[in-house]
Amino acid sequence: MGRALTGVGPGFESRRWYQPSSSTGTTIKFTGCTGGNTVVNVTLYKVVNNFPDTDYTKAAFTKCFESPTSTSTGNWNDHGAGDYYFVVNDGGVGSTVSVRYLVVSY
Repeated sequence: MGRALTGVGPGFESRRWYQPSSSTGTTIKFTGCTGGNTVVNVTLYKVVNNFPDTDYTKAAFTKCFESPTSTSTGNWNDHGAGDYYFVVNDGGVGSTVSVRYLVVSY
């Protein structure tokens, strides 16, 4: 996935992607962040049918606010095959944020 986010609020959920199990895990990169804060929290989730989705460690992205070309990266271990998504400022904390370019790799 390589795209931009424009003015997304706390609790924004990305679109879902299917991830086969891999030894490389998941990497999420934000480049060129702007918004009311100088940090954006990114949480990786795995879809679990008929149960609450499983959330993994929250990554605090700050470097991407330094310039339009500065990048913040979060890395998560392999959590098995399944459908995944990320949430921006999970729990409603923070303000809106825009991201010039984001990439999810696995």
